[in-house]
Order: sequence, then structure tokens, then C-alpha cells
Amino acid sequence: MKGFREFILRGNVVDLAIAVVIGAAFGAVVAALVKDLITPIIAAIGGQPDFSNITFTINNSKFLIGDFLNTVISFLIIAAVVYFLVVLPLNRLMERYKPGETPMPDTTRECPYCTTKIAKAATRCPHCTSEVKAVA
Repeated sequence: MKGFREFILRGNVVDLAIAVVIGAAFGAVVAALVKDLITPIIAAIGGQPDFSNITFTINNSKFLIGDFLNTVISFLIIAAVVYFLVVLPLNRLMERYKPGETPMPDTTRECPYCTTKIAKAATRCPHCTSEVKAVA
């Protein structure tokens, strides 16, 4: 039981549980936003008062196209909010605190005869065996 308690109280599990709860609540808020505000605005332009009423039937099977459209719009809004309010700021923050990478000094040069990369200190090309002057 002690190991299970340590697992449950570990930071990642608690953080994940909090993220799931907040994500579900955020999804409900965005779904309500889409259903109550955005869909009626789009529907008013198209002349349809409510997307959820858009359906068709084939062989007594009812297809709820309007509900699907509401879900797609909700998904796109959630994805946009997550991208613009979470992903982009986090990427900028990570770039700001990224340790400066210093480029490695180039230790090679081209052989003047065969254009193969050779060490700067080499006096003979290992590819064409031509003698070359060493560069410091």
C-alpha cells in the first residue's frame, strides 16, 4: 500500500489528474461558447438558426450532421486556443532560456586536388595521396 500511495502522490500523476479535470472543464466552456454564440452567428449568415437541427435519414438511420459541425468547430477553437495561448508562449520561453550553443571550430579543409575534406593539419590527402601544405 505504501508504494501505491507514493505512486499516486508523485508529482506527474497529480499534475496529470489536474490537467484532465481542467481540460474537461475548458472543453465544456468552449463547447458552450460554440453552441450558444459562434454557431448562431455562423448560422445567421447561412440562414439556418441552429446547426444541431441539421440531419438526414437513410433507411431509418438518422445522421446528425449539425452536431458533427458543432463538434468540429469546438475542436478547432480548442486547438487554436491551446496553440496560441500555450504552445507559442512556451516555445518562446524555451528559446529565451535555451543555453547558447557555440559552434564547433572547423577542423577540416578541402584538398586542392580532389576537393575531399581533410584535416587542417594534414600534409597528405588520404583520398588522392597528393601532398598538401598543413594549415595551422
